[in-house]
Amino acid sequence: MSEAIPPSWKPVLEPVLATPGARQLGGWLKAEEAAGKQVFPPRGCRLRALELTPLDSVKVVILGQDPYHGPGQAHGLCFSVPEAVAMPPSLVNIYKELASDLGVTPPGHGNLEHWARQGVLLLNNALTVEAHRAGSHAGKGWEAITDAVVAAVAAREVPTAFVLWGSHAQGKAARIPAIGESDRHLAIRSPHPSPLSAYRGFFGSKPFSRINAFLEAHGQAPIAW
Repeated sequence: MSEAIPPSWKPVLEPVLATPGARQLGGWLKAEEAAGKQVFPPRGCRLRALELTPLDSVKVVILGQDPYHGPGQAHGLCFSVPEAVAMPPSLVNIYKELASDLGVTPPGHGNLEHWARQGVLLLNNALTVEAHRAGSHAGKGWEAITDAVVAAVAAREVPTAFVLWGSHAQGKAARIPAIGESDRHLAIRSPHPSPLSAYRGFFGSKPFSRINAFLEAHGQAPIAW
């Protein structure tokens, strides 16, 4: 994998990236691109979530499945799109819940970098995807890398909120025992914000106010959502 590792994450990722599985992932990605397949996000953006949210600044982890697979959408943060790109339905529903929960008027764009810079790690399980093929890079090796990231956050003494929207994110969290081992961390579980499931319990789950109450109770500044 040719991406530059952000400094704070090097102790976490360098051992994982030295494994045969990670090397196989890197070779596979190069072969896919050499074969003319379009991979999102583009090179240079694939570790953007880690770049914007150093390990020692993580307050919240939001877990996504894989990047958006339409042209121009994915830029390295789960659920987020660049400002000039139309907001996907799941993000529209996230903003609806934000408005209902905290009375926050969302911005007129879908770029969530302002969350990431405050300590919200917006991490997908797989960090790449083939154009127009959702889930196409699942099971290719990213999972070991992103599991290591989540485990490193959960292993800290710092109380952290883990946002687990949908069964996929909840399954990933189940592989990281430290998330549920004590009262140190908060795990918010609800259905996914997708239009297919948002009305089954995502709407009304109040994740944003619950996160901020948790952070403040542990002496941390709330997120300006």
